[in-house]
Amino acid sequence: MATAAQWIEGARLRTLPLAIAPVLIGTGAALGSIGGLSSLIIGSVDDGQPHGVHLPSLFLRALLALVVSLGLQIGSNYANDYSDGIRGTDDERVGPLRLTATGAAPPHAVKRAAFASFAVAGLAGVLLTIVSHSWWLIPVGVLAVLAAWYYTGGKHPYGYIALGEVFVFVFFGLVATLGSAYSMVHRLSPSAWAGAVAIGLFACAVLMVNNLRDIPSDSQVGKTTLAVLLGDDHARAVYALLVFAPYVLLIVPILTGQPAALLAVLSLVLIVSPLKTVLGNAEGTALIPTIKHTGLAALTYSALLALGLSL
Repeated sequence: MATAAQWIEGARLRTLPLAIAPVLIGTGAALGSIGGLSSLIIGSVDDGQPHGVHLPSLFLRALLALVVSLGLQIGSNYANDYSDGIRGTDDERVGPLRLTATGAAPPHAVKRAAFASFAVAGLAGVLLTIVSHSWWLIPVGVLAVLAAWYYTGGKHPYGYIALGEVFVFVFFGLVATLGSAYSMVHRLSPSAWAGAVAIGLFACAVLMVNNLRDIPSDSQVGKTTLAVLLGDDHARAVYALLVFAPYVLLIVPILTGQPAALLAVLSLVLIVSPLKTVLGNAEGTALIPTIKHTGLAALTYSALLALGLSL
């Protein structure tokens, strides 16, 4: 049986910033749409506020949304480990430890870990639904779990037909961000939409560089990711576009009366290193740190944007 350290490595902690980031943006956008954090604290929130919006309630909703997002991300990582492992896709994997493929943990144990993570996300989702009175969150949550499982699971995984980025953009960008914002204040501002698209693009960038690293092994086993479809050079160019586009989207909150969103530009410094690595034609294990660095850039961008939106 795998050690605790191996289970933690199997959870792929470097991907977790992408689960935290949409909740941060959603929270910042929610606060901004009701007049900002200061207005909430002093009790001068605008008249359009939904019933029951106050600081403790928003904190609880944000915490529950975070548990949902983390549970789905970790569950997705274990599900991917299990499904790729039993297919043999990970047998020649260049990246970090894979529990199933290496035999560190039996497949059924990895599968159980995936569904345990989904269960934690589901429980938090039900509580968030009750607290926020947003009953539509339940079917959306079910769809999110199905999307996480069938990325590489089932007979026809969509991650094998170059659709991974589409679903990552939808669920770890739009759904996670907009769901967090709406569950808090029952409204979606233009800034929330722009932030959702931005973090969705960052999530796609992380997946792109991960799959760029695996083009040789994925091609051999018939896994057609978008990186495989585009080819090495074009995949690198698309990565660059994906990490730059979120900064262009800052024009939306700026033009809608939230100029402090410009704080997010400070995170640009964090994409320099991974961008140099990717555009410098690094291959194999040399691309592994880029996944972490892109995730940290996304998290910093989201934290600064959330701060700017909530002022």
